[in-house]
Amino acid sequence: MSTKQPNVLWIYGEDLSPDLGCYGTPAVKTPNIDRLASEGTRFSNAFVTCPVCSPSRSALITGTYQTHFDAHNHRSNRDKPLRTDMKLITDCFREAGYFTCNSPGPPYNRPGKTDFNFQRENPFDGIDWSECPEGQPFYAQINIPDTHRVFKPDPERPIPPEDVELPPYYPDHRLIRKDWALYLESIQILDKKVGQILRRLDDEGLADNTIVFFMSDHGRAHIRCKQFLYDGGIHIPLIVRWPRQVDAGVVSDALISGVDFAPTTLSLTGVEIPDFMQGQVFLGSDAASRNAIFAARDRCDGTDDRIRCIRTHRYKLIRNYHPERPYMQFNAYKKQQYPLWSLMPLLSASGELSPAQQHFMQQTRPPEELYDLEADPYEINNLATNPNYETVRSELAAQLDTWMTETGDMGEIPESSEVTTYWDENMAESFKQGMEKRGLSHDISDTDYVTWWEKHLLG
Repeated sequence: MSTKQPNVLWIYGEDLSPDLGCYGTPAVKTPNIDRLASEGTRFSNAFVTCPVCSPSRSALITGTYQTHFDAHNHRSNRDKPLRTDMKLITDCFREAGYFTCNSPGPPYNRPGKTDFNFQRENPFDGIDWSECPEGQPFYAQINIPDTHRVFKPDPERPIPPEDVELPPYYPDHRLIRKDWALYLESIQILDKKVGQILRRLDDEGLADNTIVFFMSDHGRAHIRCKQFLYDGGIHIPLIVRWPRQVDAGVVSDALISGVDFAPTTLSLTGVEIPDFMQGQVFLGSDAASRNAIFAARDRCDGTDDRIRCIRTHRYKLIRNYHPERPYMQFNAYKKQQYPLWSLMPLLSASGELSPAQQHFMQQTRPPEELYDLEADPYEINNLATNPNYETVRSELAAQLDTWMTETGDMGEIPESSEVTTYWDENMAESFKQGMEKRGLSHDISDTDYVTWWEKHLLG
């Protein structure tokens, strides 16, 4: 198949931070993604607009902040249609004569993940670009699930837990090292599949005329990462390759937002960008630069919360709208899937956590958190009440307020008690069923659950 109009391929990794070889992670081997980076532009400052899948994916596919069109509470509006004044990037490409498809990757025999936070029939024309009529360009998504928990071990290259570099807000514990090593191994499984996809493009003579985006829906599934607005939750890998059109072997430190992916892709292909899209173009002749990105977290599963942030190259301001609540509110997914979720309270009770680790165990939160990312990349030293940073804090707060107003942040509108009760009950029941499948009680103690994790992961 050969067309003058470029094809487009978005390759998603799930729950993936920039923990790749080309981003400087030493323990993991990702030769195929590293090759893609060497053939395209790698972005070091790409961020999604939400640290959980359905709101983030809703923003990515529409080029519009999830808070603008009631897609901000995780999986809340799956039965409600997308607003009539909006459409998906696939609609834009269809109207421009493209075939659209979505799969989870090799062997390309079933639909891939969508997980949009709205109801939409037939968002894609098919599963794989092999279904594309001769001479017609395609827009394809491949959503590779392997980096989503439960992590997939790599039998060809196991990663010794002692080789793992843990962030300082994690205790140095063998259970956590093993869990993190398995996460990195799942990235290696992902990399193998990316290699198969890239080889297929080569074999079919499509590589030169296909714009490839490699990215993730949000950050890694670990404590302080997924479902939170620290960089671990919103900072993602982003690589764009288009031979002879996008610079090869280049690293860009430009600030990129998830809402920018759709308008940039449309712009590169010459397809008209709808007026409703709130993102901006970051590649090509129409590229513009940002001085900040914005992100939001609202209800995740049955865990009610509201957090907003603004991030520049140097600073991040996080606003906690429920400072009376702990960071570790109960969440069935995290309690069931994160070993550290049960281990941390035990280590805290025995006085084994450093101040940086103990921070996440607090029963309340500061209303604001301000971090100097150059001096403090792990977001440990909160400067929000430091008088030396008051000018920075107030300027960022004003920009955040302006963004919320101009984009129509619907997080100001509380959900009904019927909705919150439904999700509370749904989360409790799913947790009970999930634990029963493991032969465990839903009210198991942290001590017994950590023992189970150690047997399960460490043998």
